[in-house]
Amino acid sequence: MTSIDLNADLGEGMGTDDDLLQVVSSASIACGGHAGDAATIRRILKICKARGIRAGAHPGYADPKRFGRFRVVMPLDQLLGQIRGQLFLVRHIADEVGVALSYVKLHGALANQTAEELAFAVGIFGSIQAMDPDMAVLALDNSQQVRAAKAVGLPLIREAYADRAYTPDGLLVSRVEEGAVIHDPEAVIERCLRLAKTGEIVAIDGSVLKSSARSICLHGDTPGAVDLAREVRAALEGEGIKIAPATPETERSVEL
Repeated sequence: MTSIDLNADLGEGMGTDDDLLQVVSSASIACGGHAGDAATIRRILKICKARGIRAGAHPGYADPKRFGRFRVVMPLDQLLGQIRGQLFLVRHIADEVGVALSYVKLHGALANQTAEELAFAVGIFGSIQAMDPDMAVLALDNSQQVRAAKAVGLPLIREAYADRAYTPDGLLVSRVEEGAVIHDPEAVIERCLRLAKTGEIVAIDGSVLKSSARSICLHGDTPGAVDLAREVRAALEGEGIKIAPATPETERSVEL
């Protein structure tokens, strides 16, 4: 049976966490950078433990006023310190709750920058690998994140986005551009089904991208997000597609 992972970014103060945790198979938990705090992290991890949902960390630029969606120029060591601090926090709480922290997914501007810049991504993922070599990375498929994760030897889970437009080269269209977020529920559902069944995504210019992504991100910060997430899951299951965490790839590549 074909399976697909549904993940959502949680703990960001959107008020949709409890509902999305009834839909997803993986939870990417904000850990105090762009959003999130210890109490919220602990509550979500307890729900993950009770429901068998895979838990991951969702670090970003420590810039909560702008929700981590703008690139911040700083020394790399300072940025790595921010990321390590966020990962230490969520990992400490996960140990207290008794939940395995399975993966890291970068947030917002930090995610976009690592998707575009290989050397930057290698620096970030190398720091994560040094903390925990078994930690998987949830990475935008066909981006420099994939190449960097393989280069440093981190397990890899390839991700696609249900409601974000893609450029012809496989990156996400900037949120400042018209059409960057897809609001039509039927279009989102069709995209998810096509990805799960044929490994294809249609870019904003109509070109067709091949994708090996086995995890789909469902955002919780857009109007109607929870209803849409439920509809996506129902549509996938209606086509006989199992919703389950994706198995990380562990093959290492040193090619840069």
